[in-house]
Amino acid sequence: MAGDSKKSVVAALAGNTFVCIMKFVGFALTGSGAMFAEAIHTLADVLNQALLLLGIVRSGKDANAKYQYGYGQERFVWALVSAVGIFFLGCGVTLMHGIDSLLAEEAHAPTGNLTIALVILGISLVIEGAVFMIAFLDLRKSAAGRPFFNYLRVDADPSAVAVLLEDAAACLGVIFALIAIGLTKLTNESYWDSIGSIAIALLLGAVAIWLTFRNKELLVGASAPEHKTQAIRDAINADPSVERIAQIKSKMIDTETYDVLIELELDGEQLTEHFEQKLRTAWDAGFADWDAFYAFEKDFADDVVEYVGDKIDEIEKKVQEAVPEVKHIDVELD
Repeated sequence: MAGDSKKSVVAALAGNTFVCIMKFVGFALTGSGAMFAEAIHTLADVLNQALLLLGIVRSGKDANAKYQYGYGQERFVWALVSAVGIFFLGCGVTLMHGIDSLLAEEAHAPTGNLTIALVILGISLVIEGAVFMIAFLDLRKSAAGRPFFNYLRVDADPSAVAVLLEDAAACLGVIFALIAIGLTKLTNESYWDSIGSIAIALLLGAVAIWLTFRNKELLVGASAPEHKTQAIRDAINADPSVERIAQIKSKMIDTETYDVLIELELDGEQLTEHFEQKLRTAWDAGFADWDAFYAFEKDFADDVVEYVGDKIDEIEKKVQEAVPEVKHIDVELD
């Protein structure tokens, strides 16, 4: 999954850097507020995707004495910084410019050839549409048949989701800008250009708010998705030596690593049946004295402890086979 996320982020970063330059050139030539909004929008995307790439790279660092569970959650930190950047740079600056333009139409009316802006936006739509499809197909592949929108909300790497949402917003923003500049060109009314700028800003704000809350959940310590927890429960209950599960607690270390605590009770009858032959043999042989019985008792206690330890190891292995994302697991007897 990390490789797919990195591929999506790199593709988005490359495509948006080129588009960003084109849009700023278009703004310089036309003075269009909607074009300025789109240029700022794409600049925010470029900066944010650079942060996402930094998070992906740093989250792959190996664990050490200070960070014994690794750096997996660092990608959530940079994804959160990215979301805040979208909100303040993308939404805030664009909204202020749009409102300012709307209140002072004459001063901020487009002055250049708007056909140039429309051509640049058309090229941008093709490039950003291609980048969106790369991110979409990678996430669709990672979803592996699961309901796609639920996968985006619960399971998917937030870095990849951020890229998908930013690319979707970029395509929609270009469409808003095309409509706004087209109406400005047709009607000679500059307020359409300002309205397009405001619409793009609100679109960016909605994306930023969603990403902020998603990454906040992961940083605070969201539990594993419910279907993963149920898979863990099913794997444990399939073992006949387990009498009941007292509780399962989980925490996402990153999108590919879960930390799980399991408290359970083993079936005493099953344990007795396992040692029945050993007990029967000892009973039939009898004991010459207390020392002989005490020696048997110590040996039997060691066997029980070893058996319980092996059983816990077996349960842990079954859980990790059922849910490979469980990398850190602690099974305790209740």
